[in-house]
Amino acid sequence: MNLSQMARTIRESVTLKLNQTAAQLREKGEPVIHLGGGEPKSKTPIDAVIACTSVLNSGDIKYTPPDGIPALKRAIIRYTEEHYGRTVRPENVVASSGAKQAIMAALIAILDPKDEVIYPVPYWVSYPEMIKLAGGVPVAVRAEDGSFCPTLDEIAAAVGSYTKAIIINSPNNPSGVMYPRDFVEGVVDLCRRKSLFLIMDDTYNRLVFDGRTPINVYDFAGEDIDSSRVIVINCVSKMYAMTGFRIGWAVAARELATAMATIQGQQTSGPATPSQWAAAGALNGIQSSIDALRVTLENNRNVLMERLRAFPGIRVTQPDGAFYTFPDFSNYMKDSKKLAEFLLDKVRVVTVPGVEFGMEGRLRISFCGTIKEITEGIERIRWALDPTSPNEIYIGTRRLVRDWM
Repeated sequence: MNLSQMARTIRESVTLKLNQTAAQLREKGEPVIHLGGGEPKSKTPIDAVIACTSVLNSGDIKYTPPDGIPALKRAIIRYTEEHYGRTVRPENVVASSGAKQAIMAALIAILDPKDEVIYPVPYWVSYPEMIKLAGGVPVAVRAEDGSFCPTLDEIAAAVGSYTKAIIINSPNNPSGVMYPRDFVEGVVDLCRRKSLFLIMDDTYNRLVFDGRTPINVYDFAGEDIDSSRVIVINCVSKMYAMTGFRIGWAVAARELATAMATIQGQQTSGPATPSQWAAAGALNGIQSSIDALRVTLENNRNVLMERLRAFPGIRVTQPDGAFYTFPDFSNYMKDSKKLAEFLLDKVRVVTVPGVEFGMEGRLRISFCGTIKEITEGIERIRWALDPTSPNEIYIGTRRLVRDWM
């Protein structure tokens, strides 16, 4: 078929593909442990369910404004005031079909062909492809010291005449690292001086551990949001465990928000009505589910770190938030795709290859599952890789004997 150049070059989402693979194996009865997942196990908050059910029961489910229903916008405005200390107007808010669409609409609104977008390594797998879909050029910036956070000088050195925007995701997917406050402040100042847009992907900003306070980008931005080039992205997917509802949002200058709404109007005519009411219900409802999820995730992280630190040859940095860690397995296998395939084939553990996030030799391991999945998953991985581990293991009812070391 005569497909477009874009269709031939855009890669599918590896994380969504892995979810599909894990589901297919489970359907066949395979004892799969999914340590590559990106959605919490907790249930949708009851306030979201009630709000969604109410509108469904009414039977009156019609088109909405492309940038969101007034009730959801009011909830987002209230959320922004409470958690960012910034008062915004409905014209500054765009509700989208997930944070991914919010970022995509923003990129389409600001990029011309060949415009460049900078982001630190490691990065969320979708950033490069989304930038290319919007006609831009992705520019990944790697720290020379191999850490998860480039210096401000390294970011500044990547800025050129075609640079249009910088994307920051903190806490970071896949590393779980929260960027230092002075780094974020420096990036805001850099964007101001160079007239660049800053897309602040705050998807995980309330899932931070060890008593830390989420970094508020508005602490460094000017008071007038309509003259600001800061775009704050958030969603109900992670912190409210509502991934299937597909509701995210952007807070931005009115002119940009208007352009994003126009783009969404031509893409989807706006987010699904029941999902919008569910998101409004979650934002306006009791917030204890977020605290409970954060406590669970922090405990899961501690268990995972204990297991990984006892794993010979593994180098790992403790996550500050989100629900991922990004250990270095290069002492066992430098090709992360081959390593992930090997672990899935031999011990039925799903992980995500580090190369998809811009760093080879690593695997993204999620701790948003159960303690049992975490402990058994790491036990299987260690048995598959560490020659000092016992020679046999039971996976489900199957007894496996190592024959490949």
